[in-house]
Amino acid sequence: MRRLLALRARGGLSRQHVRLAGECLGASERTVWRWLAEASQSPEAAAHPGARHTSRFEITAEIRVLLAYWHGNASAVHRQLVERAAAEAGGVPAHTSGAAGPVPPGLVAVPGGAALSQVPLLDPVPSLSTFLRALRRDLTAGERAGLASGPEAARAHDVFGKRPASWRSYAWETDHVQAPLLVDADGDLVRPWITWFIDTATKVITGTAVTPGHPSRASVLAALRAAVVRDDPYGPAGGVPELVRMDRGKDFLSAAVTTALGAMGVTVKDLPAYSPHLKGTVESLNRAADRMLFAALPGYTAGPTRPRSERRGRPAGALSALSFQDFTAEVLEWTNWWNTAHRPKALSGRTPEAWQADPTPVTDIPAADLWAFTLEDDGRPRKLTSHGVSWHGRTYTAAWMTGQAGRQVRVRYMPHHDHEIEVCDARGRHLGPAHLAAAATPEQLQALREARAERARRLRADTKAAERLRRQRFAPTTSAEPAQRLGAVTAAQADRELAAVDYTDVARLALPDLIPPAPPPAYWRTPPALAASTAPAPPASAPADPSADVAPEPDSRPAGDAT
Repeated sequence: MRRLLALRARGGLSRQHVRLAGECLGASERTVWRWLAEASQSPEAAAHPGARHTSRFEITAEIRVLLAYWHGNASAVHRQLVERAAAEAGGVPAHTSGAAGPVPPGLVAVPGGAALSQVPLLDPVPSLSTFLRALRRDLTAGERAGLASGPEAARAHDVFGKRPASWRSYAWETDHVQAPLLVDADGDLVRPWITWFIDTATKVITGTAVTPGHPSRASVLAALRAAVVRDDPYGPAGGVPELVRMDRGKDFLSAAVTTALGAMGVTVKDLPAYSPHLKGTVESLNRAADRMLFAALPGYTAGPTRPRSERRGRPAGALSALSFQDFTAEVLEWTNWWNTAHRPKALSGRTPEAWQADPTPVTDIPAADLWAFTLEDDGRPRKLTSHGVSWHGRTYTAAWMTGQAGRQVRVRYMPHHDHEIEVCDARGRHLGPAHLAAAATPEQLQALREARAERARRLRADTKAAERLRRQRFAPTTSAEPAQRLGAVTAAQADRELAAVDYTDVARLALPDLIPPAPPPAYWRTPPALAASTAPAPPASAPADPSADVAPEPDSRPAGDAT
């Protein structure tokens, strides 16, 4: 605009110049002529052509507070602004009460809204369209989503950086993911969990472990062992990484996992809480497995639900549930497809087999030595007796223990795998496995599971019955009145239930004052409340006269009676 003004001052401005400036600025020729007229009158208008110089409505801090109060409901905030202006002007809306004048501190004009005294007064109040336009202009999409749905929704509008390209086995990421489907695990329908490690540079899944039920540190150790070993049936990707990123789950940060990674010289990077974007590679793998694998398997529970008539009388997924063995085979087959045929976008059309084309050296650990890194140490020496080695109140035996009774050993074990342990000597050299002695038969285990299941069902039934007794019912109402409780009970019923409670309450049956405690010694500083509840000390007896213990002789007389 300043260039056009300079051309006009020299007399060299033509229509062609104005048309060319309009094409560059995306404005019509007529608009550029108007901007020139404004710039001729006000030099400030030349710096910002077409800008509005009149005062416009903006979102203030007080309005932001109201938006947070209404969880992002802009129409409700605008209604409160209108009601505040009407109350200040003396007009009382139809759905409020009170006389004209100052706004009372507790007056609420909009049902459920904030007190009008806390609403900013605007003069004039903008229209709803102006208010919404200012809201979109002054608040970002992330701020609007955060006010409406919280910080998690705001994070979806954030911009995240991208880590620089690295080499294979530089950084791995690990995580648990629950499959949204039901599988048959030894007669029980459970939701399996998958634990895996993935290389961030080549997107190859190095290790996978499937757990029927909630995972534990044993799941992480099993997946880590599968990720490090490159011999059959694992590999060819694997080896020892330089860095492993994980969240702050107790399974990943357990002593067994951190000790195993530390023994291999791996740096553990525990990420801050609620920051899945910091391990985006494994999070993307979790989403891909849900859409590309789980959704196509029988028993998928995240899809559309069937009609109630089809679900009555049987658990969801009971007819089409896979066995745990078949589900594990499907997961391993999909993992192999991901590593050999899938072409992630980040690899520019290559498959994760690009891991083999990377010339970076790989550090391997022999499978025979890996057990020492992926087993948890008992932490104390034990003695090998003639019955075997005792651990957690159980006895474990093996054939190799013959002739070694009295030897000091140490126990290493896979967490939650209490049917077998690994025994080492005092220096840590592996001696061999040991199995649980006198293990229960399969029939006993089945009977034990059924007994535990029956006990759990009985406890659930008792809890449900107790909840019915505790439930309070109230009468519905169509007007503003106090709540009215329902459920009539006779005096005899109340006495019987209270008597049963008193009989089963051990604290009420106790008689703490039946035998008061003995008084404390005199040199104790006893609180008055405790001194009052103790039994009084027995009265001290007067010292006996030593001469009274000797009986007088029959013919003896007092000294004064002698004649």
